[in-house]
Amino acid sequence: MTGVAMGSAATATTRHRGAGRPWWLVERHLLVYRRSWSVFVADVTEPLLYLIAIGLGIGSLVGEVAGTGVPYARYLAPALLATSAMNSAMNEASQRVFMRIKLEKTYQTMITTPMTVRDIQFGEVSWAVLRGLATTAGFLVAATAMGLVRSPFALLAIPAAALVGFAFAACGLLVATLLRSWYDYLYLQLFMLPMFLFATTFFPLDRFPDAVRPVVQALPLYHAVTLLRQVCLGRIDQHAALSAGYLLLLGLAACALAAGRWRRMLQS
Repeated sequence: MTGVAMGSAATATTRHRGAGRPWWLVERHLLVYRRSWSVFVADVTEPLLYLIAIGLGIGSLVGEVAGTGVPYARYLAPALLATSAMNSAMNEASQRVFMRIKLEKTYQTMITTPMTVRDIQFGEVSWAVLRGLATTAGFLVAATAMGLVRSPFALLAIPAAALVGFAFAACGLLVATLLRSWYDYLYLQLFMLPMFLFATTFFPLDRFPDAVRPVVQALPLYHAVTLLRQVCLGRIDQHAALSAGYLLLLGLAACALAAGRWRRMLQS
């Protein structure tokens, strides 16, 4: 009986330690980035510049967004919040992960330790989500200080941004396995930039022709913008739930597709 109990305790301890292995990778990144705080400042500064130049500048000419009764700057701020979460998570999980795969050979060393491919994948997604949350929290504080976020429901923007970060971080991990060189990263930007411009970031969906709207509604950023905009404006309806479900399914599907490619890539 004593031997069985000791064996069970050892198994439980092993499982506990195994469950914490992805956070070793998160801790590693925290140690690396603790002297690179300027990266986080840059991530927050870019959407703030858009908000000031377009939201406050052009917004003073636009006034309220037709059909919403919301000043343009308040309409734009949640969309830039969603974009900030997307960019931080996507860049971390694609560009920097690709660098760790091809140049630094970081993961090839890690799998010689008790860490598994799954641990690495989960750790990178977790780190990318934290990067996105750090950026969106900074932007949210700045937008609130400017009087552009007033609804108490805006507190839900943090978990909503985490969901956005998860979806795009998972997609980034999948993309990182498809990149062959730095030049391939340009093809990703050919998708990301038009999506940023046309996923209702700057104007409502009804501004598009009827034939184009289904294409816009299929874009991941459209659902991120819809979710954050409804939360920050305090106008939550069924579209927020649909967008949250879309992002969750996208993230899970991307993780599943990336898992096999990561195993083949690191264990070959």
